[in-house]
Amino acid sequence: MAFKLNRSVLKGTGEHKDMVFQMKRKKLEDGIAGEANNDGTIFVNKNIPKGSPLEAEVVAHELDHSLRMEASKKYPKGELGYSDNDVTWRGKKYPRKDGKILYQGTWREEGWEQFPWEKLAYKAGTKAKKEAEKKNT
Repeated sequence: MAFKLNRSVLKGTGEHKDMVFQMKRKKLEDGIAGEANNDGTIFVNKNIPKGSPLEAEVVAHELDHSLRMEASKKYPKGELGYSDNDVTWRGKKYPRKDGKILYQGTWREEGWEQFPWEKLAYKAGTKAKKEAEKKNT
């Protein structure tokens, strides 16, 4: 998934060229680099250096989540969604409580890299980070 970063506005490219997301830098809880919100905003921890490969990684990761929350022909309600009480992935709900998600019978920390929706977002983030590192060398 590609994107163009211009101050606080993220614009999709390719098949997502008509999508615009708002990025906001703010203080997040310790250990939280970014958050994708149901309203299309993306929060990036204000402690992450602007223009850094880490920022590119976090933005791409959260943008991947945001894109998957958007409705499409294949997933009219989006393939990813969440509320305070659950996460929905491709139509299946997983209970959510106290920063954990019940997945395949085990409570896992939110952001666990083995959740299928996180695997995809981590892949997007890693790709963006590598591209940013190439530009910085």
